[in-house]
Amino acid sequence: MAFAPELLDQLLAGCERPEDILGPDGLFGQLKKALAERALGAELSHHLAQEQQAPAGPGRRRNHRNGTSPKTVLTDTGAMPLAVPRDRAGTFAPQLIPKHQRRLEGFDAKVLSLYARGLTVREMQGHLTELYGVEVSPDLISTVTDAVLDEVTEWQQRPLLALYPVIFFDALRVKIRDEGTVKSKAVYLALGVAPDGTKDVLGLWIEQTEGAKFWLRVMTELKSRGVQDLLLAVVDGLKGFPEAITTVFPQTTVQTCIVHLLRHSLDYATWKERKAVAAALKTIYRAPSVEAARAALDAFAASDWGRKHPPIVAAWRRQWEQVIPLFAHPPEIRRLLYTTNAIESLHMQLRKILKTRGHFPSDEAALKLLYLALRNIVRRWKAAPREWKAAMNQFAILYPDRFTMAG
Repeated sequence: MAFAPELLDQLLAGCERPEDILGPDGLFGQLKKALAERALGAELSHHLAQEQQAPAGPGRRRNHRNGTSPKTVLTDTGAMPLAVPRDRAGTFAPQLIPKHQRRLEGFDAKVLSLYARGLTVREMQGHLTELYGVEVSPDLISTVTDAVLDEVTEWQQRPLLALYPVIFFDALRVKIRDEGTVKSKAVYLALGVAPDGTKDVLGLWIEQTEGAKFWLRVMTELKSRGVQDLLLAVVDGLKGFPEAITTVFPQTTVQTCIVHLLRHSLDYATWKERKAVAAALKTIYRAPSVEAARAALDAFAASDWGRKHPPIVAAWRRQWEQVIPLFAHPPEIRRLLYTTNAIESLHMQLRKILKTRGHFPSDEAALKLLYLALRNIVRRWKAAPREWKAAMNQFAILYPDRFTMAG
């Protein structure tokens, strides 16, 4: 819709400063209020016209306007006082701003945006007061954020692809109040790589039970949501996890996460030693074959670093059966498995948000924040990296009966 220049000039008359237009009492706020009240008046006119056209009944009196009622609603730009028209019969139910509604959609989006960035309720109250000049209660913030739980449930149950060539499983430690005490719980994420190389977070699970039973439930849930095959599953050496994966997906190759193994190894070294130790360990996981990797591990064990830090050697030998599958793949696929930049970047962003929170009052509160944060992160993800095309060709050769672009 185009506005006549004369009308715009008339509206802007007397507006000499930016705040005259954008300020709390500026032109935009006045226009929004005037348009909302005009629309509400039009709604009431339509309602009364429809009632007049309805057949008259016994004792039915003609309805008409009956003044206005004051109402303040929170919008994405501030608190807006309105004069809402009434009818004498009390049958008018406005659609633009329904009865009992005190917030417009844009305001809720602002609250969720602040929540997704890890702000505490007190911080959000202060921020919203600065933005709108009104005090927002903790109950209102909880009401707005609780509304996302249905969306979380829908997301957690959404159908998945039939095939994921690579899937990474990793955990975050989150402090959650449970049965009167604050516990450090593991929240597990599944990051799937689709056949075309695009990434997606398949789900979030808060561990309630230890070991294989929990993992078996996760795998069964993925299968019930449509996953028929996983070519490679990258895990961090958790007890019972490989067995749970192969119970539900017997053809899946389970590969230990080299990044986790490397990080665990470097925990034994000092800060000054880490760069040199990491370079020495690189000769193991970048070896051209299993035999060469085993020789590199033996050489590391016999080196000064290996003798100084025997737990590093023990950790690699303990995980060796899950390290070996790495060497069955060509370099294009190996790089995807030991360079887990995607999930590392994801966790770094989530930890940054979680750091601002001491602990969560419940599992649901933790899931709300993690889901909203993930929703923002995933929106920024780009298309598949260029190196995926080479890996895709290798998957097609290695798994001719299982790998298809259709997923």
